[in-house]
Amino acid sequence: MKFLPLVLVALCLALCALPLPAQSPPSPKYEMRGVWVATVVNLDWPVRGASPSSQQQALRTMFDKLQQTGINTIFFQIRSESDAMYASTLEPWSYYLTGQQGLPPSPSWDPLSFAIEEAHKRGMELHAWINPFRVIRSVTSTYPKAINHLSVQHPDWMLTVKTVMLLNPGIPEARQYLVNLLTDVVKRYDIDGLHYDDYFYPYEGITNEDQATYAVYGTGMTLNAWREDNINRFVKELSEAALGIKPWLKYGISPFGIWRSGNPPGITGLSGADATYGNAVRWLQEKWIDYLSPQLYWPFGGNQDFAKLSLWWKTQMNGRHLYPGLALYRADPSMTSAATLYTPSEIPKQIRFMRENGIPGALHFRATNISVSTTQGVPDSLRTNLYRYRAFTPVMDWKDTHAPAPPQQVELLAETGGRRLRWSQPAPQGQQASPRFFGVYRLQANAQPDWSEAVKNSQNLLTLTDKFEYQDQTPSSSTPYWYAVTTLSRNSVESAPVAPDAVTSVKEIARTRFRITQIYPNPFESEVRIRFSLDESSLLTLRIVNMQGQEVARLANSAPFSPGEHEVVWNAPTGNKRQVYVCVLEGGGKTTAKKMIRL
Repeated sequence: MKFLPLVLVALCLALCALPLPAQSPPSPKYEMRGVWVATVVNLDWPVRGASPSSQQQALRTMFDKLQQTGINTIFFQIRSESDAMYASTLEPWSYYLTGQQGLPPSPSWDPLSFAIEEAHKRGMELHAWINPFRVIRSVTSTYPKAINHLSVQHPDWMLTVKTVMLLNPGIPEARQYLVNLLTDVVKRYDIDGLHYDDYFYPYEGITNEDQATYAVYGTGMTLNAWREDNINRFVKELSEAALGIKPWLKYGISPFGIWRSGNPPGITGLSGADATYGNAVRWLQEKWIDYLSPQLYWPFGGNQDFAKLSLWWKTQMNGRHLYPGLALYRADPSMTSAATLYTPSEIPKQIRFMRENGIPGALHFRATNISVSTTQGVPDSLRTNLYRYRAFTPVMDWKDTHAPAPPQQVELLAETGGRRLRWSQPAPQGQQASPRFFGVYRLQANAQPDWSEAVKNSQNLLTLTDKFEYQDQTPSSSTPYWYAVTTLSRNSVESAPVAPDAVTSVKEIARTRFRITQIYPNPFESEVRIRFSLDESSLLTLRIVNMQGQEVARLANSAPFSPGEHEVVWNAPTGNKRQVYVCVLEGGGKTTAKKMIRL
């Protein structure tokens, strides 16, 4: 019964002579399917003060369920109250992680590094999500602050409006502190994107609390224009700094869903650009950001009509991507009142509407409504219908659109109970893009398919992974399965597909190895063992390169190696911790590579 709607569509297209309105595919191959993982007040994760092992397992379980639902991008909150869900030298460990602000986890671990690794294992991007200017959610109801908390270190930078304490956007040094803080994250972590929401000036309503700051820095501008300029400067300066370090990074913001009341006509409500002084339309006009995710937390119809708002935002994008924020929590009876509860069909209708109108995806608030709550069956609807087939994140055509090199040595190994695909990846040459993921395709047919056509259909996309192998445990059938593998760049640009020549046995595979078989431990702290196998005598070069393509170590330089298994030990130099490297093995006209992470 799952295939009936597709069959009916196919019949209608074949039999009807009348033209039909243009629509996006039922399951696009390229679509943002994001979810926010909120750590503030432990909304989605973690259990505050729990053991690192249990926190890690909870994150694995959550990511498993998100992947199974079809999510392809995690927006992981790493900073909610000028604190850190990562190993920061600038801000204290989060209270929401250990139960005491500034107290490091014991045994030591880095949640952001762990989340990146686990997301990438599952073929999902991970974007670091921060609340930029919020320092303390409520000064009347809070917990003890660490000595290195921003409110203690720089009380002169604080701006309190009613019960909210924030970093004063009007102080240039305070804005620069944020830029420095976030570029530190960009440099040290293998994140796919940098994301923040609408915590600029507070929704609570500022009046004259920043009058003294305005007197110093606001010369020549009205108060409102100065406040907006402060936010614009931050957005622009962070864009230039972060993208200057990693141009492939996806930089985006999630503002309030209404820009200004009355835009478009018929829409009424709070004006986000006036309340927070975050003018999203200006950011798009200047192309400071790569995408916008306005929080469209309303249903179809009414004064905040989803259809009107989403289509209006689409007209403002100026070539950038629109990924509306959807209120998945409003479909959960435990999280919203009966008066505002969505029907089970609301979110699916919104997704279909966006596809029909060329809006390339959405972000869901929030992870618990997929990984824990039943949410009136909406996650099941995503998993079995709308997100049934995997999707790549959309290509951003203003970034690097060069394709990566296709996989090499693609092998299909017959095993008891299934089949195993293995491959290697050459180091980028010339303008080739660096790899991020591999796409594994499968098609059941009596003859080898034309993979150049077959990879265009998302129904043939079996999985995404950052590994160099995939095990398919689908039982054998009288109609054979055919496989192909592609490489994806960080910008989701796909290489040509490569299919294995034939199914081979374990012994045949063993005789034809040229690959890095293991990097252990990975992640590592200082010493790491690199194991590789050869099928013939070769002069080998073994290099370690960083994510900018710079060589940091050469462990073998055209050195002779005999056939068989080999191991080389690398002791990484002091410093430069929390780095991602690529181990590159070259020789005999062959190249293979494997990612390694230093804690």
